[in-house]
Amino acid sequence: MNLPTAFNFKQLAVYLLAGYLVSLMPNSLAAEPLHIFVSVVPQKYFAEQVGGDQVKVEPMVQPGFSPETYEPTAQQISALAKAQLYVRVGMPFEDAWMQRIQGVNPNIKVIDARDGVKLRHLEAHSHPEHDTAHEADQGIAHKTEQPTKAEPAAQVVKAEPDPHLWVSPRIAKQMAQQLAEHFSRLRPEQSDLFKQNYAQLAAELDQLDQELIELFKDKQHLKFMVFHPAWGYLADAYGLQQIPIEVDGKEPGAKALAAIIAAAQHEQVTTIFVQPQFSQRAAEQVAKAIQGKVVSIDNLAEDYIPNLRKAARLIAGVDRE
Repeated sequence: MNLPTAFNFKQLAVYLLAGYLVSLMPNSLAAEPLHIFVSVVPQKYFAEQVGGDQVKVEPMVQPGFSPETYEPTAQQISALAKAQLYVRVGMPFEDAWMQRIQGVNPNIKVIDARDGVKLRHLEAHSHPEHDTAHEADQGIAHKTEQPTKAEPAAQVVKAEPDPHLWVSPRIAKQMAQQLAEHFSRLRPEQSDLFKQNYAQLAAELDQLDQELIELFKDKQHLKFMVFHPAWGYLADAYGLQQIPIEVDGKEPGAKALAAIIAAAQHEQVTTIFVQPQFSQRAAEQVAKAIQGKVVSIDNLAEDYIPNLRKAARLIAGVDRE
């Protein structure tokens, strides 16, 4: 007659013991990770390095896609409904989709990685006739943002801010610090962990910065040609100049392409750098005309530090592909 009662006491004892053990667990095991969305993959790297197992990070722009033309999927919008933080960086899709994102999740906190960053502008010019040699020359050399007396009809449109912040290790460090601060506000009991993780990442970024200072110290004013102007913050940080092939975000027409080829020959460019997310046709045309080569460097790769080191060495001409 007493067996059921004894059995129930045993069950109760097991439940109580389990509850006690759970109470002894550190918060890092008991709490669900913070659900974070970022715009591009390099931000995911920074967030995971700072947040560790306290964060679950998803990039909006998936590998292989261009941030300039990306549209979030229905699955991503649905997942955003459960996210606690979105970190924007200035990509074109953000303005178009931010209202919808906040519509499905009014409680999501949105922060901007550009806060506190001295922004540069994309090398972009616009003229009434987009296929003129003068436009291509101005679009590449970037010596002036005003029409010359020789071409009074040309109109220059103010360029957009450059969103590719992360290609400078110094700005990447600022971005990581911002993440540590906001993660600490969302989960104050893990503030020490976030500070420690940030300090480790900051030291690695400082080391990379010193490597690049040494790499480019004898290459001040080095000019390198790219299809898409995504390396401006790197160029500014180390005294370089990128020469883009794109004209107002588009492939150049025949006359503009001829001017780009002439500029490449004048600057003795032998390598055209492209990103895998963009068409390589125009770059290949330029490379063929100058008897050069096309080399792919990806500013959206997730292995941020080794990838940026590799890209910098290719730009400096130290490594070859």
